[in-house]
Amino acid sequence: MSGPLSGLKIIEMPSIGPVPFCGMLLADLGADVLRIDRTGDVDLGLPIKPEYELLGRGKRSLALNLKDAKAIALVLDLIARADIVIEGFRPGVMERLGLGPDAAHQRNPQLIYGRMTGWGQNGPLAMAAGHDINYIALTGALHAIGHRGGKPVPPLNLVGDFGGGSLYLAMGVLAALFERQKSGSGQVVDAAMVDGAASLMTMFYGMKGIGLWSDVRGDNILDGAAPWYDTYECRDGGFVAVGSVEGKFYAELVQKLGLDVTVLPKQYDGKSWPSLRDAIATAFKSKTRTEWCDIMEGSNVCFAPVLGLEEAPQHSHMKARETFVSPDGITQPAPAPRFSRTPGAIRRSPPSRGEGGEQALIDWGYKPADGN
Repeated sequence: MSGPLSGLKIIEMPSIGPVPFCGMLLADLGADVLRIDRTGDVDLGLPIKPEYELLGRGKRSLALNLKDAKAIALVLDLIARADIVIEGFRPGVMERLGLGPDAAHQRNPQLIYGRMTGWGQNGPLAMAAGHDINYIALTGALHAIGHRGGKPVPPLNLVGDFGGGSLYLAMGVLAALFERQKSGSGQVVDAAMVDGAASLMTMFYGMKGIGLWSDVRGDNILDGAAPWYDTYECRDGGFVAVGSVEGKFYAELVQKLGLDVTVLPKQYDGKSWPSLRDAIATAFKSKTRTEWCDIMEGSNVCFAPVLGLEEAPQHSHMKARETFVSPDGITQPAPAPRFSRTPGAIRRSPPSRGEGGEQALIDWGYKPADGN
């Protein structure tokens, strides 16, 4: 066992996306995560072979029929031994199962009970179905992403599910765990993706308030409107990304592109951005992506090639830091962040439904014979 969370016992209730990713992050850092899977045919999203269901890595699985009173009693017995429960059902589902916060805290007053939903535990939309794209639409985040005159572009499901969801749930349950050291009491953490995604937009709301951010999509320095903060196509069809926001970095960009700064418009002259973009685009189109990497990579231009999922793990920087690993021949991101004394690790491959559950019961001290 390794990692700063070694010894922490976590129950993960069956879910898709944000809760499993949160559980994976905690497992990567050493927590003992026991996933309660449902028996029978269950639709939990895309049909992925267990070994490729990477959000399950590091966990063990216990398959139970949650409609069976004995199974519910078993989960409550495990809750009595757990530090944290994380669940992603709609509001009220865990209560109907007999596993809600009140029932859980009766068995374990010190339990940290983490709840993940899209809309939150209350509010007019609390019971509505939704996905990442819907949650970020309500926060202003989706509206802000895309080119001027174009439609909003979904940023994968990174902003709502994983950024505003999983990371805030992980931070929340660990913060509650820290507070428990002082109070001795557990509590409920309500992690709503709309809240987390809105929180991620804090800087932009501040910039809008002072007049430095327009509510017009594709009109701002960080949304692709500024020609020195955008992507460009190269001669071979590859793309590069530049983020030369600061004046000295922009000057180096202009110099390495071979452009004459004396004939270019001023960097922050928004009205002249179209002509500046044309000049930069023409310059980048003159060489291949590899050639531009040789010229710019590692400089102060704030430059990087735009890499696909096949290419990214092969980049020299990614290799040097071992940012990607390939346990069982399956390439995937390594645990993050990194710790000097207690490094995280991928301790086991993603389990099949029910795999490792019996051993987990033994490790958690569960003894069916005496019921505790």
